[in-house]
Amino acid sequence: METTEPAGSATTDAVDEIHEGGCVCGAVRFRTTGQPANVIVCHCNWCQRRTGSGFAVIPKFTKAQFELVSGHLNHYRSISDESGRWLDLEFCPNCGTNIGFLQELRPDAHAIDAGTFDDPSWLAPDRQWFRYIFVRSSQAWSALPEGVEHHHGHFLDKEGPGLP
Repeated sequence: METTEPAGSATTDAVDEIHEGGCVCGAVRFRTTGQPANVIVCHCNWCQRRTGSGFAVIPKFTKAQFELVSGHLNHYRSISDESGRWLDLEFCPNCGTNIGFLQELRPDAHAIDAGTFDDPSWLAPDRQWFRYIFVRSSQAWSALPEGVEHHHGHFLDKEGPGLP
């Protein structure tokens, strides 16, 4: 594991920050308030499969910071091959867009897929704490930025439970 100090984390002056997003077809709309506790960039095989990409970018909020504004979300429970814990995928019932997931390990957390925000450019390593995990599964065409905190597996493997 290599680490650098997080560039930023949830700050008190950003408590009132509001960001909105939704699915591809527009049936599902959501809103988040404040900053995420951290942003996970996950290269595990499960995230590659669920996103159809080489990794997932996942800002982690508390459930209280997330509001479903319109539509409803379908859920699919997946059991982790590594931990045996469940993750409940949330997606649009019309177009299938992954919105995020809930997880057994952190019952108060709400993970949101960064690409579902209307403008995801507000997420940046100089504003939030980014952690790159499961880099052992990363694709050769998916290079990590230099000097980022990264873990070969999950960051909790050695550190124990932390923030959402």
